[in-house]
Parts: sequence; C-alpha cells; structure tokens
Amino acid sequence: ASPRMESLPEAVLIRILAAIPAVDLVLVCRLVCCQWRNLVDGAALWMLKCQQEGLTGAESQEDAENWQNFYFLSKKRRNLIKNPCGEEDLQYWGEVENGGDGWKIEELPGDFGTEFPSEEVHKYFVTSFEWCRKAQVVDLRAEGYWEELMDTTQPKIVVKDWYAGRSDAGCLYELRVKLLSENEDVLAEYKSETIAIPQDNDANWTEISHTFSNYGPGVRFVCFEHGGQDTLFWKGWYGVRVTNSSVTVEP
Repeated sequence: ASPRMESLPEAVLIRILAAIPAVDLVLVCRLVCCQWRNLVDGAALWMLKCQQEGLTGAESQEDAENWQNFYFLSKKRRNLIKNPCGEEDLQYWGEVENGGDGWKIEELPGDFGTEFPSEEVHKYFVTSFEWCRKAQVVDLRAEGYWEELMDTTQPKIVVKDWYAGRSDAGCLYELRVKLLSENEDVLAEYKSETIAIPQDNDANWTEISHTFSNYGPGVRFVCFEHGGQDTLFWKGWYGVRVTNSSVTVEP
C-alpha cells in the first residue's frame, strides 16, 4: 500500500502545503483533518510562505495568527483608490461640489506648474474659482478585507494625497477621510486644516499623509474626500491641483 499523507513528517507536509494558494489553504485544506487544520492555523506554514515569496517585516510578530494575516495583507497591498490620477477622466469619483467651472483634468506639468516626483503620474485634477470637492468610497469587504481581519487585527489604513498650486495663482486645499461602519456611521475621521498656498509659490507638489490605527471594530468603508479652489476668483482652472491619491491597508 502506498504511504498515507498522515505518515509524512510534519516538515515535509508543511512544504507541500506551502505550494498551495493561500485562499485554498484556508477554505479547503483546513477542513481536511485536525492535523491539516492545526498546520494552516500555525505559524510555520505562513512563515515559510512569506519566506518563499520574499515578504519580510513580520519577523517581530510572535504569534501564528499574525503571520497568516501578515501574508494576506502583504499580498493584497495596493492602492484601493480607483483612477487616482485622472487617467479615466472623473470615473469612480463622486463630485460632491462642483463650484465655479467645476473639476477639470490636465496633463502634467500644466501651465505655471512643475513635474510630478514620479514618472508614472501623467495627469492631475484641477479646481476652479469656487469650492470643488470630489469623493470616493472604498468598500473594504469588496476589496477582500474580511470582517474579522478588520475588527480584530485592525491593520493600519494609510491615506495619502498630493497637491500643488500654480505659480501665478494662490489656492486652498483640504483633505477629509472618514472610516465608516456598515451603516455608514463615522468611526474615525481625519480632516486636514485648510491649506493656503500663496500667489507667488514654487508650484511644487506636496504630499499629505495620515495613518489610522487602533480605530476599533466595525470599519467597513473608507470615504476619501478632497478639494479646493483658487483665491483670486479667476474664471477657469487656477485652483489647487490634486493627483496620486491613495488608500492602502498595511501589513
């Protein structure tokens, strides 16, 4: 008779299991028998998967659950904001306020502007002579972040945005981000001050960033909203420019 899987040394079995996609390990292999469940719930298997795929940084994590979550969070890590740089016009953005001549998309560097620090960014959104705001809601479950992970592990949620003025016009900029529950109650909120850029500015791009942590259970959505205007009330698009917005869930 051929040797049964049960008789394999645990180290060998872990190597075999490590070759299986993580989702299948959790949803299928875990249900095979007690031994497999213990291995899938243990640290060694996930440490090996992290090693094999070059995911580092969890070395400080002692307990098993953290290794599994670290693996999943590392694999999923990406910008959850869609169309962050205006490549698809205003798609995925809800226009909250469309003052003056409204939002417009322009090519970098733009009139009286400067190049963006990353070559991957080619366009930006620009505001007009009255407040322009736009927002996007990220559905964490739809993006693969399950309830227990959000409620127990509470991974850091990092929010970033980039803004710039044009060197011949003053402008204002604001960023507001809310973490929402199932019923869209606000569980945590970050609101920047109203940032004023003077008329004679260098038009350089500035990054603004906020990290949410220990925000408590129940977070299901991230609402990202930003906007601005010019301070001269010139017709057209002399207000703040924004691009490369991001929301990431960090391992």
